[in-house]
Amino acid sequence: MERSRAYLDHNATSALRPEVAEAVARALMELPGNPSSVHREGRAARSAIEAARARVAALVGAAPSQVVFTSGGTEAANAVLSGSLRRRGLPAPTRLLIGATEHPCCLQGHRFPDDRTEIVPVDADGTVHLGALEARLSALAAEGVTALVSVQTANNETGTVQPLARVAALACQHGALLHSDAVQAAGRISVARNIFSADALTLSGHKLGAPKGVGAIVLGEGATLEPGFLRGGGQEARLRAGTENVPGIIGFGVAAELALAAMPAEAVRLAALRDAIEAGMRARAPDAVVFGTGAERLSNTSCFAVPGLKAETALIALDLDGVAVSSGAACASGKVSRSGVLAAMGVDPALSAGALRVSLGWNSRQEDGERFLAAFDRLVSSLYKRRERAA
Repeated sequence: MERSRAYLDHNATSALRPEVAEAVARALMELPGNPSSVHREGRAARSAIEAARARVAALVGAAPSQVVFTSGGTEAANAVLSGSLRRRGLPAPTRLLIGATEHPCCLQGHRFPDDRTEIVPVDADGTVHLGALEARLSALAAEGVTALVSVQTANNETGTVQPLARVAALACQHGALLHSDAVQAAGRISVARNIFSADALTLSGHKLGAPKGVGAIVLGEGATLEPGFLRGGGQEARLRAGTENVPGIIGFGVAAELALAAMPAEAVRLAALRDAIEAGMRARAPDAVVFGTGAERLSNTSCFAVPGLKAETALIALDLDGVAVSSGAACASGKVSRSGVLAAMGVDPALSAGALRVSLGWNSRQEDGERFLAAFDRLVSSLYKRRERAA
């Protein structure tokens, strides 16, 4: 029988919460109807969706009518950044200003032409450069160009929390629209407090302990999407065609409610666990570098590197030792690639090649951190012995 493992990759996906699993199973068994049907079974499915919509809206301080369900955060971001986002009283945006450390679903998933897309730089901690953003917004406003700004609420690799209130103020001042990818932040920090005037937020359920395959767009006051990103039906107020994923949406609603209720206490608990892991890691590897420590970070996220330690080697060794973490880089089809986030932060390529990310979640415990540190100790001990022999 396999010994217990330490799962420390919640920013990739979080474990399904038991309450969510129960709600999803009940929906699969008890709600056979199509929510667009007018019979009793259809009305029951519709009622369950609307209850979940209210729970997801509460997570970010919005009204239920502002929530549009999607298949996940990637579809949500692609839809918002397709050029179809509008705000009452403003011309359609024709220029995209996007943060240098955004998730690939935004950096690569938008539909703006290359010559109408500008990258907003970040500083060494990954915080968006407000001066550069303000300068471009001012220049574009002077030219009569409406811009769409896209800046994450918090980074998926480093946990860096962006100054969204100030970004929102600049966007408002210069007549620009604002989108924020809040996938990693929702349920971990108060999105309602950090982003009070975004035109669109995008969310993903499985980061909160909901099933994979469900997300949402939350539209701001006066904001709309041009109908028909997915065509062929009138679902989701005609903004997203296709029969809704009823069990997934119900699970998203339950996970959102649980995350919101636990958020203050969880922020403190996970920060203490993260800090203990970082202290223990530095004690074992004094030359380790933790990225983003000069900025506000999500309490659950630590991204670090040890000079001379390659991410591929570390991931395999830790996995064999019963610990699941990820590379600081984006992973596709099981391959580790160089981190665009750390490159944008100016991190030396040799150091970023060894970046690892520990991310905690609702079921992370002290023993998980202890197991990671024991495995990390064995990993770096081998590294330092090789260094000594080479010297």
